[in-house]
Amino acid sequence: MSSVTLEKVSSPAPVKDIASPAPAPVTSPTRRVGGKLRKSGSWVFRSSIALVLLVAFWEVAPRIGLVDRTFLPEFSVVAKALVDLAESGQLWEHISASLGRALRGFAIAVVFAVPLGILIGWYRPLAQYLSPVLELFRNTAALALLPVFVLILGIGETSKVALVTYACIFPILLNTISGVRTVDPLLIKSARSLGLPAYRLFQKVILPAALPTIFTGIRLSAASSILVLIAAEMVGARSGLGYLIMASQLNFQIPQMYAGILTIALVGLVFNYVLVLLERRFSRWRTPAAE
Repeated sequence: MSSVTLEKVSSPAPVKDIASPAPAPVTSPTRRVGGKLRKSGSWVFRSSIALVLLVAFWEVAPRIGLVDRTFLPEFSVVAKALVDLAESGQLWEHISASLGRALRGFAIAVVFAVPLGILIGWYRPLAQYLSPVLELFRNTAALALLPVFVLILGIGETSKVALVTYACIFPILLNTISGVRTVDPLLIKSARSLGLPAYRLFQKVILPAALPTIFTGIRLSAASSILVLIAAEMVGARSGLGYLIMASQLNFQIPQMYAGILTIALVGLVFNYVLVLLERRFSRWRTPAAE
């Protein structure tokens, strides 16, 4: 009995290997794709609820007498007017005219405002010289200067493009200045300690760090370009979505007027979506936020 007891006591207990972690569960590609599809489908469903309710209310409200259908027709009537304008070719003519003006003014603003904002944000003496002038023009509404642009540049295309450029410059400029000034100083010190020259410092550190803020200003300017242009096209224009809305209102073609307003909203959504894709393309280095 004593020998058996000694053997039991002296025999070592099995030791678990704590150094090697347990193998991670293997997820098949099909399951991952299915999970992504279910998640995206759920997101689309939740995002569409408010829009569907709004369209349903728009369709029902004139029918039950909540609003006068003379001034707010049913959504189906407006949709039919939108389809008729598209089939006749008038809608595409007005969209191309407005987009051409908006894109030209927007591109000029981006080319001018981004480099200027980087210089002002980086060189403080330059900011001290230019800040009073920039604040003066920033607080002057673009539409208030429409008569000035028309008097100086005429009633044609040049005044409309110039007005869009003026409206788009300041959101891009201010966000670029803010993005450059809020770059982490540790990143700049680390880059300088590695001996990077000034142009490489801008290329590798400052621009990538400020890019999200710059794109915020660009997206705000994109919305401003469309809104300001529509108001400008209501005065002295012969084409464009603003002219379509104003002409329809004067001729009491109310469904066509609302069709033009819907078109502006759709164009703005597409414009913003393209800019979001560009931002993701140029900011792929960023770590996505946790859901």
